[in-house]
Amino acid sequence: MLFTIVTFIIVFGILVIVHEFGHFFFAKRSGILVREFSIGMGPKIFAYQKNATTYTIRLLPLGGYVRMAGLEDDDDSLKPGTPVSLSLNEDGIVETINTSHKKTLLSGIPLQVAKWDLENELWIEGYENGDDSQYTRFSVSHDASVIEEDGTKVRIAPKDVQFQSAALWQRMLTNFAGPLNNFILAIAAFTLVAILQGGVSYTSNTVGGFSADSVAKEAGVKAGDRIIKVEDTKTSSWESLATAISKRAAKKTVITVERKNKTKKIAVVPKAKKQNNQQIGYIGIEAKVHHEESFLAIASYGFVQTWKMTVALLTAIVGMFTKGFSLNDLGGPVAIYSYTSEAAKYGLVSVINLLAFLSLNLGIVNLLPIPALDGGKLVLNIVEGIRKKPLSQEKEGIITLIGFGFLMLLMILVTWNDIQRYFFN
Repeated sequence: MLFTIVTFIIVFGILVIVHEFGHFFFAKRSGILVREFSIGMGPKIFAYQKNATTYTIRLLPLGGYVRMAGLEDDDDSLKPGTPVSLSLNEDGIVETINTSHKKTLLSGIPLQVAKWDLENELWIEGYENGDDSQYTRFSVSHDASVIEEDGTKVRIAPKDVQFQSAALWQRMLTNFAGPLNNFILAIAAFTLVAILQGGVSYTSNTVGGFSADSVAKEAGVKAGDRIIKVEDTKTSSWESLATAISKRAAKKTVITVERKNKTKKIAVVPKAKKQNNQQIGYIGIEAKVHHEESFLAIASYGFVQTWKMTVALLTAIVGMFTKGFSLNDLGGPVAIYSYTSEAAKYGLVSVINLLAFLSLNLGIVNLLPIPALDGGKLVLNIVEGIRKKPLSQEKEGIITLIGFGFLMLLMILVTWNDIQRYFFN
């Protein structure tokens, strides 16, 4: 169990870091201030500030985030009447505003805050030393920091470095960069699998063998036959063959095979078996496994496998809406932990395969046009491009809040469903 937990944390950590680094990299390139780069959620364990960004590790290894200036209530740690202490530089300009009781500024000036502007004119004013007769305004440095209530030190967010101050195309790239990094990670991971395996193994529409109760063998199909058609459906791969057969449970089916450069039609009746509450057909054949060790096969495997998995995942997502939605079609952290446990039993290659699959999942799901996801943000960017102006912050905030609420509700339902599936069945 300890090995599984460590593997889960590493896999989940890589997914989060790679995804968030995409947002981080393009935000920095676009002149957007990244106030915090966090791995994990919840209470802070570790924090380190460098080059305007505070890097934190938080207690719960269930995600992470990039805090970009302008995408949050940047002044939420300040309220009228808040007691703070100020650290000034040699020119008497504020360089640190401490709102935390967990940290103390040496030679800090006590101030009871009355008003402030940390976006445009950059000043803070209030009653110095809590004395009603000492109402003072201090200029604030453009690169000043705020120590928040939990002790995390982050930069303030002046208007010129906020998300909305970047050009539309830069904001779109920043929103898209997270999923993009997940696709790149999937390609790299699948390629690494090919390297570690010493080549590429793949299946085709060629029959390699039969199961003990094979109706295909009884009907006259032989090992080495290529099944090129099921009824009127062409089958050029094992996946397309399996899909076509699965739809023909207990139905008389004519398959066309290619044998020694000649074609032959064979009638079979696929047996029916239950899978995921559905009847699917099977004819008891096994795929022929081909193995290639060429440099081209290894180098292209990451791209080919990523494309195949992308098509399969998109097909599954469309099917959720056309064939009926079920929570069993979704999986959260509990399901990922279960998959990790299984993959860990089979070694490093299996874990890397899982990493590639999960990364691709994360990238595709994040591009769904749901508010609060990257895809939803891109939709708002497109709307802004069409309207030639952004939605008001109030409207965008309401849309994002609705999307976030929907995602939280879905996550709770999925997690509870996963717990029942993996621990009580």
